[in-house]
This record gives sequence, C-alpha cells and structure tokens, in this order.
Amino acid sequence: MINNDIINGFDDEKDDSLKIKLQKVKEVEGCLVLYLTGYIDTYNSNYFQKRVQRAIESGFIRLVFQCGGLNYVSSTGIGSFTAFLKAVKPRGGDLVLLEIQPKVYEVFQLLGFSQFFNIKNSLDDSINYFQNSTAVEAIAAFPKIFACPICSKKLKALKPGRFRCSECKTILAIDNTSQVFLG
Repeated sequence: MINNDIINGFDDEKDDSLKIKLQKVKEVEGCLVLYLTGYIDTYNSNYFQKRVQRAIESGFIRLVFQCGGLNYVSSTGIGSFTAFLKAVKPRGGDLVLLEIQPKVYEVFQLLGFSQFFNIKNSLDDSINYFQNSTAVEAIAAFPKIFACPICSKKLKALKPGRFRCSECKTILAIDNTSQVFLG
C-alpha cells in the first residue's frame, strides 16, 4: 500500500534526506507506523513536521515512529517529536519511538528528552502499549514524583498544570496522564 492510499496527498512533497513510509495498525484505532529512513536536521525538519502534521490532521493520534533507519537526529528534529507529542496528547493520543539507534538515543539523553518519550523495542510492544494505555488512562496518576529533565532535582506534582522547578527555574507542564513536558 502506498502512502497516498493511507493519507491523501502525503507523498505530494518529497525529500531525499528523509524517507517516510506509512503503515496503518488495524488493531488500534487511529494508530499509524511511520518508518523513517535517513536523518532529521534543521534543513528537513519543516518537511518532516508538515508530513506528520498531515497524518495527525487525518485522525492518526497514536503514532509509532520506526527509527531503525534514522542515522541522525539534531536538536531541531527532537523538537519536532516534542511538537507531535503536544499535538496528539490533548486528542487522547501518544507516540512511541521504536528501535532508536544508540547514537540517536544519545542525543535524546543529552538534551534530557529520553524520559518524555515511550521507547519500545518492537512493533508488538508498541501495539500492546496503545491497546493497554487506552484501557487504563483513567487510573489516578497523582501525586507524581519525578526528576526535573534539566537539573534532575526530585519534584512532586499534586495535580496537572504548569509549574517552575524549584532548583533551575525551568517551566514544566504535567498533563492529566502525568506526562511531564518542558514549558
């Protein structure tokens, strides 16, 4: 199946530095696997964001990014993943990063983002995560104790909302499912 059969007009724009192949997941409503091959940097991140935004606007709010073919992601690229997370969370969605290469994962860790994303080792694990998360979203997640992604200070959130780290003064947000975000 070609991408335009899944999302109308998805392949209208191409970029040789990043190839995206789509696959619908029949077992989970609104779930899409995006096979990424190449790299994501400052120059092609806009292309990447537009393609994925088109998927989200088409109703795919549970996204699995198959990253086994990604050999480089810049901080701008990681910002793109963060933007996707912010776009799907309010709609009841989430995203999973799958098979991240060690050098790409290192960038996520260095920038403090590895704990924000669900990282799985197989497509089956990703599908199970989405099947189970839709069933258990109602479980009370507060109070939530976590480490600040910037300075690692232990923090406690009593309810969803925005607040400032008492140590480094970074503004953080925590959603209803107790996921922590910058800003």
